[in-house]
Amino acid sequence: MIPLAHHDSGLMNTIIIGFIAIALYCATGFLLAFSLYKRGHSPVSRGQLIALGMTAALLHAFALQEDLFTSQGLNLGFFNAFSLFSWLMALLVLVAALNKPIENLGIMVFPMAAVSIALEMLFPSQHLLLEKAPPGLQAHILISVLAYSLLSIAAAQAILLWVQDRQLRSKRPGGFIRALPPLQTMETLLFQLIGAGFILQSLSLISGVIFLENMFAQHLVHKTVLSIIAWLVFAVLLWGRWHFGWRGRTAIRWTLSGAVALMLAYFGSKLVLELVLHR
Repeated sequence: MIPLAHHDSGLMNTIIIGFIAIALYCATGFLLAFSLYKRGHSPVSRGQLIALGMTAALLHAFALQEDLFTSQGLNLGFFNAFSLFSWLMALLVLVAALNKPIENLGIMVFPMAAVSIALEMLFPSQHLLLEKAPPGLQAHILISVLAYSLLSIAAAQAILLWVQDRQLRSKRPGGFIRALPPLQTMETLLFQLIGAGFILQSLSLISGVIFLENMFAQHLVHKTVLSIIAWLVFAVLLWGRWHFGWRGRTAIRWTLSGAVALMLAYFGSKLVLELVLHR
């Protein structure tokens, strides 16, 4: 009975920590939105906002590792993977915000991270990567998750850039827009994110060719094809930026198109295989 009681106690602690992380993520997102609305005037400083977000991410990591690392191996079930993905996005935004004006992306990223924790607690899922999986395969998965996270942050940046561009074109920029960095700075950040994500996506595809037995096997073909399409979209976008100076709405459309293809590649295929076909 003691091991069972210990397990129940550990589960309760994880649930409590998860709820605290949800509350802190929501509070950080709300304070960021309030600060933008008030043109940078906030009841807390920028450093305090980042510290609050970091605390949420730390608690999220603790709650996540309980379900992610099991005695049978790494559990990358649909909601676990979504929680890992959103945690990594939140962490990357917070780390980048230490020296770049990127923290406002948390308005979109932090609520998503909060939702991912709730879904993980409500709908436990299991899709085990065996503990004895080759290191190369584990590296492929890690690189893929990093690539998805960076390019998803780029998509969030593109949405914010679209709102900013739309307001400036209307010649009625509100306080929300005036609190953001200049449009050129926002575009520079966007292409820095895309460039880093594109490199990781390239490494993901290369490592997949090397370490997966057959990237075009029946259960992987949709993921592989959509990943290649996304890679081509971002390659064309970077080429267009370099050769023709693509920016503004053109860059936003290409970024969002690539991000949608990438999300369908990973979460679309996982959704169908695990939650619909139960494989």
